[in-house]
Amino acid sequence: MRPILPLLAALGLAFLPAACSRLPGGAPASEEVLRETKGEAADFAVYPVTRAFLPTVTQWPAPSQEPRLPWLGASQGPKTQVLQPGDRVSIAVWDSNDNSLLTAPEQKVVQLQDMVVSVNGDIFMPYVGSVSIGGLTPDLAREKLQVALENIVPSAQVQFNMTEGRNNSVDLVSGVIRPGSYPMPDRNYSVMGLIAAGGGISAGMNNPQIRLVRGRNIYGTSVQQLLDKPSLDTRLHGGDRIFVEEDERYFLSFGATGREDLHIFTKDEVSAMDAMAISGGLQDSKADPKGLLVLREYPAAAVAPGVRGPRRTRVVFTLDLSSADGLFSARQFKIQPGDLVMATESPINDALTVSNIVGNFFGVFSRIGG
Repeated sequence: MRPILPLLAALGLAFLPAACSRLPGGAPASEEVLRETKGEAADFAVYPVTRAFLPTVTQWPAPSQEPRLPWLGASQGPKTQVLQPGDRVSIAVWDSNDNSLLTAPEQKVVQLQDMVVSVNGDIFMPYVGSVSIGGLTPDLAREKLQVALENIVPSAQVQFNMTEGRNNSVDLVSGVIRPGSYPMPDRNYSVMGLIAAGGGISAGMNNPQIRLVRGRNIYGTSVQQLLDKPSLDTRLHGGDRIFVEEDERYFLSFGATGREDLHIFTKDEVSAMDAMAISGGLQDSKADPKGLLVLREYPAAAVAPGVRGPRRTRVVFTLDLSSADGLFSARQFKIQPGDLVMATESPINDALTVSNIVGNFFGVFSRIGG
């Protein structure tokens, strides 16, 4: 048996290249991915991400076709509320006169409950008629009703209370602990104040996004932006609707990353270095730190004549994480929704794979010979 071992070993080595060519591979090497760029018919462009290149790519059109929602800045409003159509008011009229037109004998107060402010801003008062209080603060409305009654009942005193209706309320629809309709305490009520009234953001929500629906318009920003920039904490209007929802933007990781998966953006801006951390980093035994690739597709309008953009709609950005410039550039390079982040396999792994196969080959025959 032993004399045949060298022959079998030689035959194994002879067939080894063919066997290796049929072995299932892991992550591709960067040369395999970029090989097509050497041909004249290449349908994608390659750009190394360096410090010098970063200002260029920031001037290119956004790859996503989805329009970015605008947002409204903060503004200062009055600290008081004003009466709007649909509000409910309750009035107590006090009169100490024994011969009062309003009160019965031994009765000192008349209650007028739940009167709805009409579309014209009016309410109806006995002996007075319609009184316009729309657009007035509760204090001014009480004074106006007091003056109107004094012509009939000089000794009458008016107490006034309002309950906010639809035009003085806002809806907190989703993404908080206590969604519902909330009355506006004044005309300076802001988005963050409303979220606080709703118990705060629901636990476990990833990079929560805010959507403000006002009439036929939709505005959007993130909670992170409102926390970082109080000047964006916009003032609410009656009838506004607020939705808080999880960020739906994502990127994909592939190859010799720690985890091949679809990853939701964890913050408003995700850099290439952030993307590596989110996807579990590089596999130490396989990944090529010089071959991190970001694959991205741009719309046809980005390559139109006169537009400052890429040469092709399909673009591959290459990052070298083995150099200081590459590491700093990776921290500045922004990942876009839908990007594919690929960690390529180090070319030396091909040799390691062959070495492992040869070692296993001789190990098997050694055990047979034993």
